[in-house]
Amino acid sequence: MKIFGIGLNKTGTKTLGTCLQYFGYRHISYDFDNLKKFSQGDLNFLIEQIKQFDSCEDWPWPLMFEILDENFPDGKFILTKRKTPEIWFDSLCQHAYCTGPKEARQIAYGYEMPHQHRQHHIDLYNAHNQKVVDYFKDKPDKLLVACWENGEGWQQLCPFLEKQVPDIPFPHVNEASAMFMAAKVEALDSK
Repeated sequence: MKIFGIGLNKTGTKTLGTCLQYFGYRHISYDFDNLKKFSQGDLNFLIEQIKQFDSCEDWPWPLMFEILDENFPDGKFILTKRKTPEIWFDSLCQHAYCTGPKEARQIAYGYEMPHQHRQHHIDLYNAHNQKVVDYFKDKPDKLLVACWENGEGWQQLCPFLEKQVPDIPFPHVNEASAMFMAAKVEALDSK
């Protein structure tokens, strides 16, 4: 069985990846070359690549969840999301401030920098999440929708993965870096 993290980036995908690796899944995360292959339509390459792993999250995998389901019918899917689309957009902007323009964002969202395109990004976020939910509405046992900000963690994730709840705190991988990025953004804005 394969586990596919199909939330957009900045929705707790790294936290999910850390959890999956904790359970021993051979895992792949964001890979620009894979995202580029997706944009070029090289889906056969990506299907062959994912066969080498037990789990994945981040780009390009959320963009091709239907193809993954068709090719791996025993797969399970985890849609990570944020409390609100606005919180997600703000996090995306903070990350973009720190990393600068990226071709990956151009491929995934249509813009290298999100800041001047708020409604476009929020519409895309909402549409992606709704598309996932609609796609799996007749296969509810294949989809877990999780928001780590709501306190959803091991207690929700482990039954879905058919794993025992570990006796360790649930990881929140990018919280510290998010605080750092917010401070950096505030410093840039005050100049």
